Amino acid sequence: MNVRRFIASMLVVAAILSTRLAAQSYATLGFVGTLGGGWQVEVGEFGYMHGIHVGPLRSLMIGARLGSFIDEGAIVGGTRGFVGGGVLSTRTGIASLADVGNETNPAALGLDLTIEVAGYAGTKSPLPQGSPWAAASVLPGLRVGGGDGLRYGLVVGPTVFFGNPTDVRALLALRFELPLARGKHHP
Repeated sequence: MNVRRFIASMLVVAAILSTRLAAQSYATLGFVGTLGGGWQVEVGEFGYMHGIHVGPLRSLMIGARLGSFIDEGAIVGGTRGFVGGGVLSTRTGIASLADVGNETNPAALGLDLTIEVAGYAGTKSPLPQGSPWAAASVLPGLRVGGGDGLRYGLVVGPTVFFGNPTDVRALLALRFELPLARGKHHP
């Protein structure tokens, strides 16, 4: 059993290291929030994303989320406590819809699917799950950009908060992906 785990981890490392150097790594910044009435989670997100080529999956991201609980029904004073967490996500390649921009530098517009798992801990949590709790999400998204430049993504979909009780909420995320590595420039 240990040999299988070792081989599986070596295959993952080989897949990550075999990607081309140009724009294989990105810094990610964004906003993530649950949607609906009552108490919601709204956090800023930052992370590191690396390109992979494993079946339909094209990227793997590890990140952190920091924010607070927001009472969507309050007019004044709707924040409570602090929430932080870690996230691990993977994303499929982009199914191209169109190219936007000028002819010499087009940006791809397309759809993709993000699958993520997250763990959270908070202070003064108003959620019935208490603190800490875990979440899993399946997020269809709209992505703009491609190649070695800045990319933008908007994802929305269901997220399941695991705890007592388990709860399903809508999650919305706006993400910016900034390239960290570039290939050699050829004049």
